[in-house]
Amino acid sequence: MRNFARCCAAFCVLALSGAGSAARCSEAFTTNQPADSLSFVDLATMKAVAEIKIGGKPAGIALSPDGAKAYVTAPDSKELVEVDAVSRTVTRRLTLGGGPLGIAAHPTRPEVYVADWYAHKIFVVDTKTFAVIADIPVGQSPSGLAVTPDGRLLLSADRDSDAVSIIDIASRARLASVAVGKRPFGITIDSDGLRAYTANVKSDDVTVIDIAARKAVGKVATGRRPYAVALARGRGFVTDQYGGTVTVFDLATLRPLKAIDACDHPEGIQADGAEGNVYVACWGDDFLLRVNPDTLTVTGKAVVGDGPRAFGKFLR
Repeated sequence: MRNFARCCAAFCVLALSGAGSAARCSEAFTTNQPADSLSFVDLATMKAVAEIKIGGKPAGIALSPDGAKAYVTAPDSKELVEVDAVSRTVTRRLTLGGGPLGIAAHPTRPEVYVADWYAHKIFVVDTKTFAVIADIPVGQSPSGLAVTPDGRLLLSADRDSDAVSIIDIASRARLASVAVGKRPFGITIDSDGLRAYTANVKSDDVTVIDIAARKAVGKVATGRRPYAVALARGRGFVTDQYGGTVTVFDLATLRPLKAIDACDHPEGIQADGAEGNVYVACWGDDFLLRVNPDTLTVTGKAVVGDGPRAFGKFLR
């Protein structure tokens, strides 16, 4: 059973990175901030199957390329926590200091990148030694992070700079800062690595960035206090924290299509590997929501721990 779980995890993560097209993720991990825990949800049954203590008010999450490890940021204890996703146990803890929040994993390198909200930099952590090997200055209060599918670039949503930093991973150099909407928080890159989408909390919109050109090329109006963005079936899905909705827009035209009634304070959001479902962490209602990206309807929910955020990539 454990070997099967590892195979499923690896296949699903490959699909998420663009290397596969038919995989559907089998499991979700939600960071439950007030509960100091991590919930494991079986996506086939939409039921939580386990919950473990993390501590430090966990928020951000990323998975190793093979899906065997989950990396969780704990802002209150200023730590990065490693979880064995198969045995469902905490294996290592690393004190970073500052305010670790957003996190992203490299698709091939043994590295994760952690945004330090207070020190305005990104920690580079070697996942083999579980030690910081570099830090990269960015804009003010970096939040969401995302890596291009080819592993060349890291993008950081610098909330209090109203900008996105573009970083060359090999040289650790900040190549550009792109002006976006007000207070960008979550950031998502498409499967081709061509465009990035930021959820701008203060201006209630999404900015579309042409990554190669290093400039904003579009804007989409959303509901109140957008948190993060998912992409599926040629559509964008945005969690509107204060609106209790998920704004859906067309990726080609950037035209809003619908506001789906979701839950109390929807936050983390991600599409599965086949783009067959979109999953939403509902902070206020303590459940994980499943949305059909074709019919734009809610098709299921799973009860999880208190205050799920799932800020990052949380499906395998």
